[in-house]
Amino acid sequence: MPNRLSKEISPYLLQHAHNPVDWYPWGEEAFAKARSEDKPVFLSIGYSACHWCHVMERESFESSEIAAVLNNDFVSIKVDREERPDVDSIYMSAVQMMTGHGGWPMSVFLTPDGKPFYAGTYFPPDDRHGMPGFKRVLGHVAEAYRSRRKDVQEAGDEVQRAISEGVPIKPSGNPADHESLERAAAGIAKAFDSVHGGFGGAPKFPPSMSLDFLMQVANRTGDSHPRRIITRTLTMMARGGIYDQIGGGFHRYSVDAKWLVPHFEKMLYDNALLARLYTRAWQWTKDPFFSRIAMEILGYVAREMTSPDGGFYATQDADSEGVEGKFYVWDRAEVLRILGPDDGRVFCALYDITEGGNWEEKNILNVPREPASVAADLGLTLDQLAQIALRGKRLLYGERAKRVWPARDEKILAGWNGWMLAAFAEAAIAFDWDEYLSVARRNADCLLTRIDAAGRLTRHARIPGLLEDYTGVAWGLTLAFEATQERRYLDAARALAEQIIDRFEDKDKGGFFDTPTDHEKLISRPKDMFDNATPAGSSVACDLLLRLSILFGEQRYAEVASRAIEAAWPLAERYPSGFGFLLGVAEWRAGQPKEIVITGNDENFRSLRRVVGEQYLPHRVLISGTDVADLPVMEGRSSSKTMAYVCHGYMCQEPTASPERLAELLR
Repeated sequence: MPNRLSKEISPYLLQHAHNPVDWYPWGEEAFAKARSEDKPVFLSIGYSACHWCHVMERESFESSEIAAVLNNDFVSIKVDREERPDVDSIYMSAVQMMTGHGGWPMSVFLTPDGKPFYAGTYFPPDDRHGMPGFKRVLGHVAEAYRSRRKDVQEAGDEVQRAISEGVPIKPSGNPADHESLERAAAGIAKAFDSVHGGFGGAPKFPPSMSLDFLMQVANRTGDSHPRRIITRTLTMMARGGIYDQIGGGFHRYSVDAKWLVPHFEKMLYDNALLARLYTRAWQWTKDPFFSRIAMEILGYVAREMTSPDGGFYATQDADSEGVEGKFYVWDRAEVLRILGPDDGRVFCALYDITEGGNWEEKNILNVPREPASVAADLGLTLDQLAQIALRGKRLLYGERAKRVWPARDEKILAGWNGWMLAAFAEAAIAFDWDEYLSVARRNADCLLTRIDAAGRLTRHARIPGLLEDYTGVAWGLTLAFEATQERRYLDAARALAEQIIDRFEDKDKGGFFDTPTDHEKLISRPKDMFDNATPAGSSVACDLLLRLSILFGEQRYAEVASRAIEAAWPLAERYPSGFGFLLGVAEWRAGQPKEIVITGNDENFRSLRRVVGEQYLPHRVLISGTDVADLPVMEGRSSSKTMAYVCHGYMCQEPTASPERLAELLR
């Protein structure tokens, strides 16, 4: 018989709708029951693409024995962290505080007023490998709540106070200037793995935001060391098993140091950040390998992760048929059968496909050797090798499509969509490709439907927007304006920016809260400043506001952004790898962004825009088209005549209609 989760729309919650556990969704009903029956709350938080969330469900939440204990002694709440990152953020802080680490599935025990007093992540059903079994944990927690109530309440009060107070931040006295930004870059670079790329050892996550910041610093200083870090890491990641060599797109992370064995789930946010990063790396280096990877990521998203109305789906699962990675791995005999003996032999040599396999007797496709070396060994040219690889990938993709696909979480989360919109918009300009423009326009239109008459944004379904959503959507719409020249996107972004300042800004300390002033009351109002797997909403807000301050000549936006950067700066100085996106925004603020205006609407207009797209200009705003006459930067300029204007450092260059001259001005 289904439980209460059967009425939810989250795929993750629906996965648990037939558990024997009497699950409640997050809400007052569950806490009211806990208060009336004087029971502790068991809060379980996860997401649909989380492998160990599925394992704990199979082992514990489908167990009638464990369900009986939960139903008798606890009120159980299940939360999809992608729907409610505000709830996740608060209780993840508690888990990290109490255990020294965090992750999903998250298992937290609360008093009926929501205060956490005991926490963990994955628990096996019985004691195993030095880990306490979930049955034993439930027994101890229930007994503690019955017999040591005062201790439980004091522990909950203490954790709540610690969460509410947050990380103590002492002003450093150092400004976020070029010198301090270069120190931050050097701090990040210390952990560089010169062999495999990336930072540190296993496990390895794609460091997209840190690499983007290093690229900005290297571009300004000309320092060759950050350049080596960036190009090595981007190359090795894209040649590794963490990258889907057949279908495009990156998996979540690598369990080893050399990017071979991934956790196979694919997240929209990773691919948004990485598509944008590889696009910008191509602009910077002109390496066609980087443009190919950017286009493959975007092709994967357009093909497999886009809804009929233009929204982007959230995730693809790691498992298919209950086995992690089964969809993505290959036998050598299978590859030879599909590609034929000649192409198959070459393909296997390039992609490390052997009889014994490189992971659990199967093969994860990766490119451990330089393609030029493989081609030389096989007596082929690089072009011949590339053609065989392309044919092979097309055939294997068709064969793989016949397999049981991993589950897809079809939530369309506003903030994540904004990040992917930004990636498509920047790629549309960089590669001058109308298909990306079409995807960006459809997604932007989809996101506009999430904004109501009062200017309030919906995150997903009935869930109100959080800072991540307002900033992500507004940022994406601003870049969509640059790509499409449709003014309605820019005006919508500005309206959202006003909401951000009015309802999210911390007027006392600077920065932004994750929840608005009128949000549901939680045990704490979260204010996450770290750029972790995703950029902090505060970091994106700063980028957005600096752009809008130039576009609308609104100094107030720049002042709010500057206060937020300075508020986070003491932490960013100490932990630069945790602030990659914010450091990039600080690099923008410390420099002199280029203001580029292209007017008109003829063939030469497109040639001028193409010149802008081909350049690596990390700190620029682009105003183009005919519907911009009222913007301050257009004062004294005609929007009908085709012309390019470049201003930098409060100085404007002579206007030009020549693409060649524009390229010189931008360089």
